[in-house]
Amino acid sequence: MITKVPLHAVPGVAVALLACALSTAATAEDASPWQQGSHAAVRLLAGSRSGAVLLGGVAFQLEPGWKTYWRTPGDSGVPPRFDFSRSDNIDAVTVLWPAPSQFPDGAGGHSLGYKNHVVLPLRIAATNADKPITLRATVNFAVCDKLCIPAEASMELGFASVASAEDSALAAALDTVPKPARIGDPNPLTIRDVKREGPSTVTVDVASASPKDDVSLFVEGPTPDWALPIPTQLNHAPHGVKRFAFKLDGLPANTSPEGAALKLTLVGGKQAYEFNINLQ
Repeated sequence: MITKVPLHAVPGVAVALLACALSTAATAEDASPWQQGSHAAVRLLAGSRSGAVLLGGVAFQLEPGWKTYWRTPGDSGVPPRFDFSRSDNIDAVTVLWPAPSQFPDGAGGHSLGYKNHVVLPLRIAATNADKPITLRATVNFAVCDKLCIPAEASMELGFASVASAEDSALAAALDTVPKPARIGDPNPLTIRDVKREGPSTVTVDVASASPKDDVSLFVEGPTPDWALPIPTQLNHAPHGVKRFAFKLDGLPANTSPEGAALKLTLVGGKQAYEFNINLQ
């Protein structure tokens, strides 16, 4: 799944200040200075300047034991929020999300996110490919260990290099973003079937070319106010299949699940895929 941030959209969530300096001058460097705060640092990355669609990134460096969150944080947590509205010569920015990991949240549930180091790739549409481009970003996020700390970083970076020193890092980050797939595709890791079991339970059958790999499945509703639980792997399944199940809980009030557009993210080994389905 991608998150497209139109430049007129400004987050309404007020959070504490992370950055020691709120802004830095845009330069011809391929990465902005690290904005260092409590337990985390953030910076922007610029890919090569080529055409009207550019590749950039938001890099997070987290202290050992600390984590930040995916676009859907799981049973607890706060997803990052982005404001690119102060950028120059940029029409829209699309945030792409690497496959998350699952962590105990300390309250009996699990959160979804990242530890150590992660780069969120950005697909950037320039207004005019022949004019200078400057990306300005304010990122609101949370860093968590046993407790969570709200954080904010503001950065800016010009895109000037014909061959950026960050191209390989951005390509590696892009490779960790789940690839689009359809039910039954002959991928090394795939969903074979999705079924309703009664009115409130959904089961998902997964096949993997490497049966010993740990596999995780995450589900998202059609809008952010859906809060579906993380699917759990069942102990009993047909031979060669890993079976997951989740309850149709956490729906907005007065909402029916019939025909709902769900996104399933499947992660196992070095493979990750996204499946868009309509619930039957």
